[in-house]
Amino acid sequence: MKNFPMFLRMDGRRVVICGGGGEAARKTRLVLKTEAEIVVLAPELDPELSGLVASGRAVHHPALREDTFDRAALAFVATGCPGLDAALADAARRAGAVVNVVDRPGMCDAFTPSIVDRDPVVVAIGTEGAAPVLGRAIKTEVETMLPPRLGPFVALAGRLRDAVAERIAPSARRGFWEWAFSGEAYRAHIDGRETAAAELLKAAIEAAQVPATTGHIALVGAGPGARDLLTLRAVQRLQQADVIFYDRLVDPEVLELARRDADRVFVGKEVGASSWPQDRIDALIVAEASRGRRVVRLKSGDPSVFGRAGEELAAARAAGIEVELVPGITAASAAAASLQQPLTERGEIDTFVATTGTCRPGDANPQRAGLARPGSSVAFYMAVERAAQVESDLLADGVPACCPVDIVASVSTERERHVRATLGTLSETVAGEGIQSPAILFLRYPKSMAVAGSEQARAVA
Repeated sequence: MKNFPMFLRMDGRRVVICGGGGEAARKTRLVLKTEAEIVVLAPELDPELSGLVASGRAVHHPALREDTFDRAALAFVATGCPGLDAALADAARRAGAVVNVVDRPGMCDAFTPSIVDRDPVVVAIGTEGAAPVLGRAIKTEVETMLPPRLGPFVALAGRLRDAVAERIAPSARRGFWEWAFSGEAYRAHIDGRETAAAELLKAAIEAAQVPATTGHIALVGAGPGARDLLTLRAVQRLQQADVIFYDRLVDPEVLELARRDADRVFVGKEVGASSWPQDRIDALIVAEASRGRRVVRLKSGDPSVFGRAGEELAAARAAGIEVELVPGITAASAAAASLQQPLTERGEIDTFVATTGTCRPGDANPQRAGLARPGSSVAFYMAVERAAQVESDLLADGVPACCPVDIVASVSTERERHVRATLGTLSETVAGEGIQSPAILFLRYPKSMAVAGSEQARAVA
């Protein structure tokens, strides 16, 4: 390790930005997050830097002065002139400042890290100047791990530290803080209920004891497959979970985002099979949450779209367990993105319908009459095995056989496959191409097709 990572205290100290262009402005944005005094050294300033000077947040030195580098902790040099960069770097060092010269690693005393800012929590990622692009990629990963509201919660905890020290016995403080940053108060704050979080913390401090751990169930959408299509909240719940119950279609890469020590239980089913009956899954997640554990029920797609979320929500509520629904990207949205074909289109498609091809064993087949009308697009989930019935029902309902149908299998995964058909050739195409689940059938019935059909009928008449 050539560089020693360290956080410098900046209040009451100065940072000098040498340069008045875009690179100087970029470095200034980083420093703005601190309490440092900012001095910009340049004959002319770009509009962004001029605005900072006009607002009083920065001071402008058009030329180098004897006091420019006084009390300077850092100097960023970005004039674009090699000779001037070297001269200013030497002047800054003589004054005791640490120097960073933009795009000149050999002239740098320090390198600017990629920063994840959840003030007062700050994560800095450095590559010793060797791979700044990689540093930014790692920053993106870390950004997904830390909730956006983390900083204010940490600040709240900091304001309560003296009260904790006064009321909570030393032997119990570690347990208190573990509860504070993983329990009900933390979840309330992260979910935006800041007042409730503060009241929970203060009540625990007043009671001078760590509250009993309460269970929690999160029904989390894993999206259609690719792990980078998860929401930030989904990733956060995975990293907080004590136990994860996951479906057959959840990609193993998604599970890699979970805590390493979380229990993982496979509860997948094949379409129409019942090796894991729903009531058994309901009982399991409730039992684990009743033990005070944080439970994630991880479902492919969006839990609220043919994901049986209603049954699991009802089971949790009946047991008096806190439950939340974390939406995910559903297969229809992912398929539309892959096809680069919007679900709705002004003037052509003003209605979007999501339906299923498979119901519970013993239930009547889905009612398809009236689903597809001019100006609509229809996504059929779990319908590959029922393609012939879907085709027959829609044709019988008067939907033109020439309506285009896109069949997208294993969307957003390495196995993704796209086949195009028409309604009239749907079942033949599915059979001939060997399409298997998971796949979505995507029918479009644009208004222009209905208009063309009407005109053709009148011409024949």
